[in-house]
Amino acid sequence: MSNLHRNVCFFLVTILFIAGCDTQTADNTQENSSTNQTDSKKSKTNVDLKNVKLGISMYTLGAPYFVAQLETAKAKAESLGMTVISNEARDDISTQISNVENMLAQGIDILIFNPKDPLAMVPVTKQATQAGVPIVIIDSSISPKADFVTTIQSNNMKNGELIGEWLVKKMAGQPMKIALLSGVPGNPVGKERRQGVFRGIIEQQLRSKSQCTLDVVGHGWGNWTQEGGLNAAENLLVAHPDINVLLAENDSMALGALKAINESGKTDDILVLAAADGQKEALELIQQGKYGATGLNDPVLIAERAVEVCVEILNGKTDFSPTTYTPAVCITQDNVDQYYKADAIF
Repeated sequence: MSNLHRNVCFFLVTILFIAGCDTQTADNTQENSSTNQTDSKKSKTNVDLKNVKLGISMYTLGAPYFVAQLETAKAKAESLGMTVISNEARDDISTQISNVENMLAQGIDILIFNPKDPLAMVPVTKQATQAGVPIVIIDSSISPKADFVTTIQSNNMKNGELIGEWLVKKMAGQPMKIALLSGVPGNPVGKERRQGVFRGIIEQQLRSKSQCTLDVVGHGWGNWTQEGGLNAAENLLVAHPDINVLLAENDSMALGALKAINESGKTDDILVLAAADGQKEALELIQQGKYGATGLNDPVLIAERAVEVCVEILNGKTDFSPTTYTPAVCITQDNVDQYYKADAIF
């Protein structure tokens, strides 16, 4: 191994080690700093859920994933007798703040909250605390300075690691020229997903050949959507014609990128995969061998657990972990049939 490769490898491992420590520190900070809102709300036992108003604030419904999340939470809550008030911010911070304030004015008892921005949403969580309304965060992360009971999400870091390990094995020693599609700048979920993949790549390379190379030749922002992934991938394909791996931080962007790749005539030259989601269309392509892999980020599991946690809070439970993760899985052609559901919204 050349001195250059040794230096690059050492640099990458050091950065990812620091990133891992930083993530762990953030988790510990969240555990120590998050306000347990249930302490300020009178404990209840066996609450009559027919008297409960549940608020659900989504920052967007612009992708099937979020639609499935909302519809699942509504259906489960209403089946338990709760009244549900929901809204969408159309990907706008000010609108989501206003939406939450309106729900508080309508007298909601508890709030399921998928925040647009980890910092901008902190003040409105404080307003909820003052109104005696506990908050359960779903999917996206929020600053530990916010007031909330717990966050329910997929294990983005672990999913990413599993995807990275699979990618190294799939490429079987072939040099990788990776184009990366990220969601939006500053989003902590995207950061965890890509760092997880990079960790997995490096760890698997070290295990298999005692050296590592991580070559991200291009990067674009796709705003989590198919259209964004398509546009970003078109630019990347022109700027970097040697790409042989297209890695996206979610399936929607990867599906858009795949369209651009097919139109460019490079379908057989570029492996497409995603750090997370398990979107139905992606799983169908995995079954057909036209898409590499994706991580399990099931909106149904997240939404159902969020409603269950809300019921527990309303009945007086206070001892929640800062974050509750759904299982981490690398979905490939070997196991995709276990996760594909033809009638799924997402």
